[in-house]
Amino acid sequence: MNKRIYAGIPEQNSKIETSKVVLIPVPYDGTSTWQKGADKGPEAFLNASGNMELYDIETDSEVYKNGIFLAEAVTENSSPEKMVEAVHAAVKSFIIKNKFVTLFGGEHSISIGSIRAFNECFDSLTVVQIDAHADLRKEYEGSSCNHACAVYEASQNTNLIQVGIRSMDKTEKTVMDMDKVFFAHDLAQDDYWMENAIDLMTNNVFLTIDLDAFDPSIMPSTGTPEPGGLFWYETLEFLKKIFKEKNVVGFDIVELCPNENEKSSDFLAAKLYYKMLSYKFQDIDEADYDNIDGYKEPTNKNSKFEDEDNDY
Repeated sequence: MNKRIYAGIPEQNSKIETSKVVLIPVPYDGTSTWQKGADKGPEAFLNASGNMELYDIETDSEVYKNGIFLAEAVTENSSPEKMVEAVHAAVKSFIIKNKFVTLFGGEHSISIGSIRAFNECFDSLTVVQIDAHADLRKEYEGSSCNHACAVYEASQNTNLIQVGIRSMDKTEKTVMDMDKVFFAHDLAQDDYWMENAIDLMTNNVFLTIDLDAFDPSIMPSTGTPEPGGLFWYETLEFLKKIFKEKNVVGFDIVELCPNENEKSSDFLAAKLYYKMLSYKFQDIDEADYDNIDGYKEPTNKNSKFEDEDNDY
């Protein structure tokens, strides 16, 4: 059993039996190609979370009272493929227990496993990728589970919407659906990009946020920083609209590459995670979250979780 408690919340709010939220750390950095260190991201995120106020001013809420269970970290690192399988299994095991599942990485390749699990459990899934990079390569450096391939599978099997993109290889244009891409350079010119993006979404939405989507002036500690990124309040405005208008079924946050001499990035990641939970549960009473909207029985016949009972 994992002894650590998320953000130092009271023990009664951290137990699996009573928690509505599950947080899975995935300290994996096996395929990154420039600055290493994303495997240290979950630890830095958790340390910052422990120094964060638990009352959210904007939503007038203390979302931790809904219960946040810190699951055992997925530490499989023998190969990218094995890691993806392990993430997929862990995520699915908690979805079928009727938990709101979240992850913190780790590099972006972890999202291949999480998206796969959510797509098997929720009908007509939209994946909203907030990222500096397209991550649409079918294969990179001999693996389809490379961080450069993070949303290729999602582009084939889900309704993928990409926001903040400002770096990509020309070959990725052959895969990219240009009608569902909101490039960073266009956002400043379009006052209605948020509404236009939301109009393209189905009801069930999974969010995958690569922290390099943010401008490096506010998020320097990431493996591949790119100039011209998103800023804090515009990002929160977009996320708040999604949570209000759609059924967000889960999310992951990836690519924190902590720097011992720069702690603001760790704290931004911690606040972002907690803010997203605050938006999710803002209008839900503690006793009302009995069932996950949009959930379907898993259809993947190869899943070992297919016949498990819903225990919670």
